[in-house]
Amino acid sequence: MDKFLSLLQFSDGLFPAGAYAHSFGLEACVQAGEVRDANGVEGFLRGYLEGCAAPTDVVAALCAWRAAKTVNLNSCLSLDERLDAMKTPGELRDASRQMGRQTLRIATHLSCHSLLDEFAESVAEENTPGHHAVIFGMIGGVLDWDAMDMTSAYLYSTSAALVGAALRLLPLGQLVGQHILWNMQALIATLAAEAQGKTEMDMWSFAPALEVASMRHALLDARLFRS
Repeated sequence: MDKFLSLLQFSDGLFPAGAYAHSFGLEACVQAGEVRDANGVEGFLRGYLEGCAAPTDVVAALCAWRAAKTVNLNSCLSLDERLDAMKTPGELRDASRQMGRQTLRIATHLSCHSLLDEFAESVAEENTPGHHAVIFGMIGGVLDWDAMDMTSAYLYSTSAALVGAALRLLPLGQLVGQHILWNMQALIATLAAEAQGKTEMDMWSFAPALEVASMRHALLDARLFRS
């Protein structure tokens, strides 16, 4: 098993975690006319990465990565509970759980590590929610992914999923989508580097406009995405 190739597999856009079914509030912003073009999409993406994904999910993934390296199931369960409490909007919380459980299901079928099997038992018994960032970090720990590579891949995968959603919601085109991802490189590298060494106590989230957009999404008359 090649460590880097396994990271590519779990962070690839074709990995069936279910990210393609979620817009994380972007659809509500598009329908409201708040995001209309490539600049709007880039602004939404920057806000999501800086206010949600990096300080919350990426730090959680790193904490789970460390806990998995020492096969500390209790720390992983505690972290999962903390992350669940921090995801206030129900749609964002459910999206994270759905993606996490699907990722965990595949990881246990690939026989990655007994720690994941034990965590999966807790999820199946509804003793823990099974959030995507926690499970992604646990997989990274047991498969010995490089911490910087893992966090960069997580942020890039998140960005690619949101850009993919934008291309289905707006008449932008693939070239514009690639320009947006190209422009995200410096921010992704910076956020990934800043996350290194942070602990569970460093987790935070502040993106009220995006959270409200996620809540509004549930009330839309017609929806393409689940969140």
